[in-house]
Amino acid sequence: MHVIELKSISKHYVMGQQVIRAVDDIDLTIDPNEYVVFIGSSGSGKSTVMNIVGCLDTPTSGEYVLNGRNVNGLSESELAEIRNQEIGFIFQSFNLLPRANALRNVMQPLIYRGVPLAERRDEAMHYLERVGLADRADHLPNQLSGGQRQRVAIARALVTSPSILLADEPTGNLDSQTTVEILALFDELHADGQTIIVVTHEPEVAEHSQRVIRLRDGKIVEDHVNERLRARH
Repeated sequence: MHVIELKSISKHYVMGQQVIRAVDDIDLTIDPNEYVVFIGSSGSGKSTVMNIVGCLDTPTSGEYVLNGRNVNGLSESELAEIRNQEIGFIFQSFNLLPRANALRNVMQPLIYRGVPLAERRDEAMHYLERVGLADRADHLPNQLSGGQRQRVAIARALVTSPSILLADEPTGNLDSQTTVEILALFDELHADGQTIIVVTHEPEVAEHSQRVIRLRDGKIVEDHVNERLRARH
């Protein structure tokens, strides 16, 4: 079964007399344990696709099926539950709680599930260890480097065991060496079986993925497998 099925998905905005076709009749499937990059310039539609896949926005037309469930027409509370259960989000700006230490930031998604405190702590520490930051669990975000903050954000995304890890420009605020380290972590997570979807405008990020989907003017203009990596994965 596909993790994601997009069937004739469009997202249009009306601005005065003009119709903006942010996403224009896209068909797409993504399978379990694929590592997919959406790449394109500003205005290509990649962020809109990400928002639809992440259940942060709804399409104007078409059908979105996530793990066999049609999400069209679901209420906001139902979409929020899907986001919490199925999707781990990683953002360019990290989106950490500034007054909470790394451990509490990673624990946060489990609060919404009603997970008991001791279990929340154990799970959060497990994923901080997974990203190499167990020794920074008591540090606030402003006491961490950019790369460490992104690792905390990745641990927070993983703590709910999501079907999809969805990353929006995850290296956009990082220097080149830290970018290499974060992409290496993504490679490890993919090797462990995680389905990963990255939105980027950076070709060097796309080079790490198994599959590259290029968008232009709201349409898919290229969808190819990275032959160099296919054998490795």
